[in-house]
Amino acid sequence: MRVLVTGARGQLGQDLVNILEQANHNVIGCDRDTLDITDQVACLDQVLNLKPDAIIHCAAYTAVDQAEGDIDSAYAVNAVGTRNMVVAAECTGAKFCYISTDYVFDGTSTLPYQEYDNTNPQSIYGKSKRAGEELVKSLSSKYFIVRTSWVYGLYGNNFVKTMLRLGFEKPEISVVNDQKGSPTYTVDLAGFLLELISTEKYGVYHASNSGECTWYEFAQAIFEEAAAIGKSFSIQVNPCTTEDFPRPAPRPRNSVMEHLSIRTNGFKDIRSWREGLRDFLKELQAAESD
Repeated sequence: MRVLVTGARGQLGQDLVNILEQANHNVIGCDRDTLDITDQVACLDQVLNLKPDAIIHCAAYTAVDQAEGDIDSAYAVNAVGTRNMVVAAECTGAKFCYISTDYVFDGTSTLPYQEYDNTNPQSIYGKSKRAGEELVKSLSSKYFIVRTSWVYGLYGNNFVKTMLRLGFEKPEISVVNDQKGSPTYTVDLAGFLLELISTEKYGVYHASNSGECTWYEFAQAIFEEAAAIGKSFSIQVNPCTTEDFPRPAPRPRNSVMEHLSIRTNGFKDIRSWREGLRDFLKELQAAESD
């Protein structure tokens, strides 16, 4: 299969390109230097020229707090840019896979969110990503919308790397303990996307590692699993509330998402977040020793 990946130099994009290539797909990776997704003519020209069988649209404006004061840019990338890629995909008959986010929910539910629950984003980032979802639904005849959460991987900055750095730099830190979700390892997410685009099981999917934790519990697990492979920390992790660390953009208190579509469409569920974390730390250790 010929697959075009936007945002190919991002955290998910780089793992996705690697995994698709390992599966012997013909992969074309685009980033902001090679394709301006806010330029509709450029998107159409690129897709008509490449003629992909599938497009996995990872490119996004993801600066959650910055988006609160930069509304036009967030919508230009997450809504207009997505529309441009969808329209181009329709012109060539390509499958379209849009990577979305837990931020489309308001986080007030006491239960995990199902794929067809009502969305109610509270932040500009979440609203702009939902706008992208709506454009995909209305303009694509062959779409997958994949919502994920708390993503981390080998490439780029993320919570796991930040915790490990702080573990060496500080004797004590406070981490929020009243927001819960599902940490997601990019390699596991990329593996699911590889499987998904090979089908015609279109629709909305929630894809994260299984299970849930708070950010505080995630931080504790990071240090425990890192210690198990030989890293030594003396840091103390303390729980705190969201109000202790006010941010410009509101965060969903509950980001846990039910994997209803994965199960009902016959896919194997993604492994537990703790297993994913364990493998990531080993991958990171091997990369650092090279």
